Amino acid sequence: MHLIKKARAAYQKYWFLLTQLVSRDFKTKYKRSVLGVLWSMLNPLLTMGVQYIVFSELFRWDIDNFAVYLLIGTVMFNFFTESTGQALVSITGSASLITKVYVPTYIFPVSKVLSSCINLGFSTLALYAILLIQGVPLNIYHLLMPFGYVCLIAFAIGIGLILASMMVYFRDTQFLYGIVTVLWMYLTPLFYPIDIVPARFLPIIKCNPMFHFIRYVRNIILDASLPTLRAHLVCLLFAFGTFGIGWAIFQKAKKNFILSI
Repeated sequence: MHLIKKARAAYQKYWFLLTQLVSRDFKTKYKRSVLGVLWSMLNPLLTMGVQYIVFSELFRWDIDNFAVYLLIGTVMFNFFTESTGQALVSITGSASLITKVYVPTYIFPVSKVLSSCINLGFSTLALYAILLIQGVPLNIYHLLMPFGYVCLIAFAIGIGLILASMMVYFRDTQFLYGIVTVLWMYLTPLFYPIDIVPARFLPIIKCNPMFHFIRYVRNIILDASLPTLRAHLVCLLFAFGTFGIGWAIFQKAKKNFILSI
């Protein structure tokens, strides 16, 4: 009960600051851009278009509605890499403010992830536009889409908190993470079916949280089916388990931030 009251008080006290940081990040991203926020919809579409040409024509995997299959993975994974990449440098990039004014440091990585949620929203609009073009029917289970997205966002915040903590003490984190995200992308069935993965590698794929979040949304959109109870529990475990670990690491690491930034 005490923790709930404490969290509520922090929310009420710093909500305005959080919204201002999110607004600033979003506006800065598209400053002096001709197309502006349209890039939030065009980026996943263009990426999907390139991958569609390469993988559908060259490899010819037998996947129904391959464009939609690919776009779902692209939208969700792009959000994850963008949000965590921005969270990674959120503390070091705000050093001048942190050293002058008391602000809860967790606000900075959290605001980066939340600002990326705006792009996720626009990308989702693009996804639904493709659904209409491809003639993929909507179903009642689309009402569960927010659950998949909330799990994805909570997971991204957890990873973002870990990365932000590491970046303060180990500046090479940003370069190493770039390599990790490329490897992570290929270990996630974005543009290939899981059926082609050799059995000995399946445990690795199934330990990948992004696989479960993306599969959850694909089940709703492409299979028009209710994800199983197990799918819900696995998504919750990965999402909020990672969030809790990230929060614990960040709280321990932040004690000496001022000495290292």
